[in-house]
Parts: sequence; structure tokens; C-alpha cells
Amino acid sequence: MVVHLIDGTFELFRYFMSPSAAFDRSAPVELRAVRGVVGSVLGMLEGGVTHVGVATDHVIESFRNALWPGYKTGEGIDPLLYAQFQPLEDALSALGVVVWPMVEFEADDALAAAAAMASADPSVAQVVVCTPDKDLAQCVRGDRVVQLDRRTREVRDESGVRAKFGVSPASIPDWLALVGDSADGFPGLPGWGATSAATVLARYSHLEEIPPRAAQWDVALRGAARLAETLVEQRERALQFRVLATLRTDAPIGVDVSGLRWRGPRADFAAWSERLGTPPLRERADKLAAARLG
Repeated sequence: MVVHLIDGTFELFRYFMSPSAAFDRSAPVELRAVRGVVGSVLGMLEGGVTHVGVATDHVIESFRNALWPGYKTGEGIDPLLYAQFQPLEDALSALGVVVWPMVEFEADDALAAAAAMASADPSVAQVVVCTPDKDLAQCVRGDRVVQLDRRTREVRDESGVRAKFGVSPASIPDWLALVGDSADGFPGLPGWGATSAATVLARYSHLEEIPPRAAQWDVALRGAARLAETLVEQRERALQFRVLATLRTDAPIGVDVSGLRWRGPRADFAAWSERLGTPPLRERADKLAAARLG
């Protein structure tokens, strides 16, 4: 079987920002992004997906906000978008899809935990993590755990991660610690960029393994002396940023692979289809359930 894990927060943002959503009058404005995501997930099921889970940020803040004062918060998010987080979780649950609404942890942590759980199950042929988020690249394992960008249809396996970032999936948290992540609100180290971080980590893999003096580096890199000095001076900050960038595979997901199997919509999905302005959603879900489950 193939397990699909979906970044629900990203999908909600994607549909909220979609130009076509502005012209869609079939769903109430306060639920248009929700309708887009629900219809998209149902389309995946109709396309043959059998085992699926969706992770959402029930609140934007997480344990990481206590570790770094500049870490991302819900400030500045359009209230119309923010108000659709809970309805998305409720509508997807009514569709019969497993949803992980994260509070202490983040949606990315739930995806990482679910990917680790599913990939450890010998009955699973592949785990597809549906998000382009660079954080999730650390979860990729060979071609067994891959990323899928549903916008471009690009599938990124381990060789794809190396081609994109210049490092292995295991080094992604170290790479982010040096480069920073503006979306998550931490800056990385001064002077370090994507190329310099990839050049050094491709050779040494992790922060602890980088020699303290540039003269000891087995790489050719302009400005290496200054980069080495910065890393020595800000070592603790770099390690702190790596903690922020490392996804938590112990996030509570409370389900095994069998629990991710779609078994049809709940009775209340009919009401959600009406609320979303698309009664045919229920008809499609019922038809699929009848065909698949008998």
C-alpha cells in the first residue's frame, strides 16, 4: 500500500491564495478555502488513494516559540483565513479522513511522526508526504519516503533532496540552522548562505563534525575563515536553530497504518457538503465508498 500524508495548513493557504477562489461564488466566502481543500482530498481518494492523513496547525504557536522569541506566530494572518482552520479539520473529519490538529507541536511534526510510523510498517510500499515545505525534506528516505509538490507534481526522493539542497535529508536541520528559515522566523548565521552551507555539510554532514578552523576544512570555499569564525562564535545559536528545524517524530498521532485507511464519509458530511455550497461532494463520497467498500 501507499500512504499519503498531507500538509493541511499549506493546502488551506494555497486554496485561500488561489486566484480562482476570488471568482468562486459556489461556496460562502468564509469557507471557500475549506471547500477547495476538501474537494482536492476527495479527488485524491477518487484517484486511488487508500490510506491518508492530514496534519493541521490548530494554532500557529508551538513549543518552539518558547525556544526562540522570533519564531513564527499567528500574527498577521488574514482573519478570514485563520477562521477556516477549525472548519477544515471538522469537514475533513466528516469526510472520513484522519486529521491531526496540532497545538503543542506543529503540523510538520505530525507529518514527520506519521512518516516514521508508516515507513516502519513492512506492509507499506511507499510514504508520500504531500508538501513542498523544505523542512519535510529531512523525512525523505531513499524512494520509500518521498515528498510530493501537488502544485507542480514534482516528486522528490533522496537523490532529489541532494539535487535541490546539496545535502542529504539527514543534514537538512543543520543546513537550515546555518541558512535560516524566514518562514519560521529564525535567521541562521551571518555570512552563511545556501551554497556555503551545502558545500560544508556535504562533506561533514552535521554541525558537530565541522572542524573549528577553516584550514582544517577539506573543501574549497571563498571566505571560509570568516565562516568558520562565525560558527565557532555562534555555535550555541546554531545548535539552537537546529533544534527549531528538527521535526519531532514523537508528536502524538494516535493511529497506526490501518487507522489511515479511508472507510467512507460520516453521516454529517452531508451537512458539510451543503455548508460548502457543493452538495455533489457528498454524492461523490458516497459513490466512492460504495464502489470501494461494497
